[in-house]
Amino acid sequence: MKYDMIAPQRSFDERSQLIGVGVNPAIVLLITGFVYILFLGGMALLRREGLSGTVALQALALTLLVSGFTYLTGYAIHPVLLLILLYLFTMRGRLLADIGNYFAQRRRYAWAERSYRLGLSLFPDPASRLVLMINQGAYLLQTGELDGAIQVLTEVLHHKGEGHLGTKYEAATHYNLGVAYLQKGMDTQAVVEFNEVIETMPASEFARRAENALTRKRHH
Repeated sequence: MKYDMIAPQRSFDERSQLIGVGVNPAIVLLITGFVYILFLGGMALLRREGLSGTVALQALALTLLVSGFTYLTGYAIHPVLLLILLYLFTMRGRLLADIGNYFAQRRRYAWAERSYRLGLSLFPDPASRLVLMINQGAYLLQTGELDGAIQVLTEVLHHKGEGHLGTKYEAATHYNLGVAYLQKGMDTQAVVEFNEVIETMPASEFARRAENALTRKRHH
């Protein structure tokens, strides 16, 4: 298939000849969008988060908008451009979480906080919202704001029964919450959280760190 990113207006017959398989560009865009939605669903199942209906509807709406634009105007938009738009639109929350983490790792905490808050303000899907909150809680823990970290991470765990919190993220939340409790001198709560880490994801790096924390606690 051969596309220009934005092609001059042509009849659908002319565009079909350019494509070489007799398929309208708008149909190709629709198929591309549906494949992307199926891919998102597969990835969500692998992460044990469950596909959010919000993400599927957002991806479908954008696909219909772009394919409708192509159908009505005759401009053939490249499917790769549609995939880029879909990714940026549906993954905006996770992308901003990554940007916030980038700034937090470099101790640019003001920018990290802005990134997390922006992500939360852009109406993310439930799974992305929890990812943002987990990283925000880790940032608060890193900056010594223990009460804020405990509040945010505890709220995350309140939503784990909704099916949008993946196993890895649940283990990370329990671990960071355990560290926050330990730093506040709340040893009993810390032990509970570290044991939850081991139970949730026993073969993970978080479980190894939790076991080390429990070992150090027993030796003191």
